[in-house]
Amino acid sequence: MKVHLAICEDEITESEHLVSLVCEWARSAKISAEVSSYDSAEAFLFAYDADKSVDILLLDIQMKQIDGMALAKHLRQDGGEMQIVFITGLPDFVAAGYEVSALHYLMKPVCKEKLFTVLDKAAVLLNKTEETILVETENGQTKLFCRDIEYAEAFAHTTIIHAGRGEASALKAHISISELESKLGDAFLRCHRSYVVGLRHIRQITKTGVFMDSGAVVPLSRRRYNEINRAFIDYYT
Repeated sequence: MKVHLAICEDEITESEHLVSLVCEWARSAKISAEVSSYDSAEAFLFAYDADKSVDILLLDIQMKQIDGMALAKHLRQDGGEMQIVFITGLPDFVAAGYEVSALHYLMKPVCKEKLFTVLDKAAVLLNKTEETILVETENGQTKLFCRDIEYAEAFAHTTIIHAGRGEASALKAHISISELESKLGDAFLRCHRSYVVGLRHIRQITKTGVFMDSGAVVPLSRRRYNEINRAFIDYYT
């Protein structure tokens, strides 16, 4: 597994400390890591505009000019899906992190053991998003990233795979819903006889429906509610 990890920290001593710890974590976890460091949000954005391959971002909140929270909001609005870990000397910003789906907060000075635990979790989440499958479509064999698949529905002798918003995101595949479910793995679950949903794209679950990030509402079988609800909670804890 290869990971591109960026550090955005304006305190030189803290930045060097984080670089050292990240490199040590990568060696111990046997992960090939590309580590980049930036002393301001502006410097990070300049590099990010040219290369958006960052997987994990260790981000200082209190920086001059553009602060870390503003940078995180900009990245999310731009479609950035990297795992963001905030670094801060104050606990006051924790609640705001929910707005940008921050993975975790670490207090300064950063503790090695806590950082390693957070990076381990980030690596697991990244590994879930890298998986791909091949499905037969009208245009031949097509590769799909599992992370992009929101849900799928059985339709006649085919399965319609939805990977985003709008009709253009629907792909007709020559595969049964059961076969697709087995290909996708445990990050996807059958919520109804004719539907499979991706846990990472669920926004809300009710007794009768699964609300997806795109706004779609997928039927939920009453007897599957407890299983789906438990899996949804476990996925994010």
